[in-house]
Amino acid sequence: MLKVYNTLTRKLENLKPINDKKINLFVCGPTVYDFSHLGHAKTYIQFDIIVKYLRYKGYKTFYLQNITDIDDKIIKKANEENTDWKTISRRYEQTYLEDMKNLDVNSVNKYARATDHIPQIISQVKRLIKKGYAYKISDGYYFDLSKFKEYGKLAKRKSQEAEDSVSRIDENPEKKNKGDFCLWKFSKPGDPFWQSKELIKGRPGWHIEDTAITEKEFGPQYDIHGGGLDLIFPHHEAEIVQMESISGKKPLVKYWLHTGFLQIKKEKMSKSLGNFFTIRDVIKKYNKNILRFLFLQTHYRKPIDFSEEAIEQAKNSLQKLNEFILKLKNYKSRSTNNKKINSMIEKTKNDFEKSMDEDFETPKALTVLFEFMKEINKLIAEKKISTKDTKKIKNFMNKINEVFGILDEEIKVPEEIKELAEKREQARKNKDFKLADGLREKIKSLGYYIDDTKDGMVIKKL
Repeated sequence: MLKVYNTLTRKLENLKPINDKKINLFVCGPTVYDFSHLGHAKTYIQFDIIVKYLRYKGYKTFYLQNITDIDDKIIKKANEENTDWKTISRRYEQTYLEDMKNLDVNSVNKYARATDHIPQIISQVKRLIKKGYAYKISDGYYFDLSKFKEYGKLAKRKSQEAEDSVSRIDENPEKKNKGDFCLWKFSKPGDPFWQSKELIKGRPGWHIEDTAITEKEFGPQYDIHGGGLDLIFPHHEAEIVQMESISGKKPLVKYWLHTGFLQIKKEKMSKSLGNFFTIRDVIKKYNKNILRFLFLQTHYRKPIDFSEEAIEQAKNSLQKLNEFILKLKNYKSRSTNNKKINSMIEKTKNDFEKSMDEDFETPKALTVLFEFMKEINKLIAEKKISTKDTKKIKNFMNKINEVFGILDEEIKVPEEIKELAEKREQARKNKDFKLADGLREKIKSLGYYIDDTKDGMVIKKL
């Protein structure tokens, strides 16, 4: 039975979807006003792996993610660049989607823009006003937290703390309660706005976007909501009070999953602190599989301290797996089939699933794979398995890779690159290292690089 850690209950719980094997899952997407950083990469890679494992286990999972394309930060950036909000949001939405593609984050079924759901947002604001949960002051309609007695049940508190995402807390001395948040912001001169018969022209608050989107796609209740740890309070707390007040149904979400921070020298990586690396800058230097492997090495709920040393260690560990796959591919033996191989694969598969079934324990799952590799390498060295056995092993590893997405793809190397690589290999044998280094750089300029392993050279694509 697959178990997940539910932030709402602070317990490890058996995963029992609302509708049999069908899962509706929502993860908070980016506010598109700048390039995405590695903190985003951690969350979205880890949820990509979670969703792929759910599908591996036979759950029909619909993965929805929002795009916050209207926000104070977007308007500020547009004003700084003397352009409009839509130009900014569309530009950085596109770069975000490119980043996700470059990281092989391809499990999302639908990206939903906030501005494509204005009618649904207006509908939710109107219903909250009608039910007496919202009130109007000079700059907008606010949610009255005194009307929702369970506020704070997700975070287990009602006040802000240092790690909360509080940059968009709405301040107005007219508010009834300190934590009250804006549902609908009245437009200021020059700001974008939308109109309806019942509401003063304006734009949505941050929190109302997500519940409007999920209500349209999933209804008033669904299975899993994910996001970064910093979104628990007040963002996810606000989502709960909005939707449960509108529908009268509890809980809004059955299971809440949250990823730990990516840190630089023990501080959370964030744009506000200015200590961030963009995804596109890092991906220029390191293969996407190395980043995915880096984030697999730590459980999704725990923090990762990012450093050059950490990513180099991930690179070296991953190289061992790729060398193992290459060894399987190149292995040739007249040995008869080893009767133990099927049971070894089955045991590894069971141990892998046992690890992943415990709240997606990817570090343990990786340990299982490395132990399997170690055992198979011994059999390869002793020529105790057949070529047919290696095909079975490779097929099994490919199945695991459908979840993890960390192994190098088999590439078709152009003849020109092969010829240069052979010349370089000959130069190395002749101890003409100057020529060998020059050929290596030539190969690199053409988009490929050479890995010199103990089993021979490997040509890879940059």
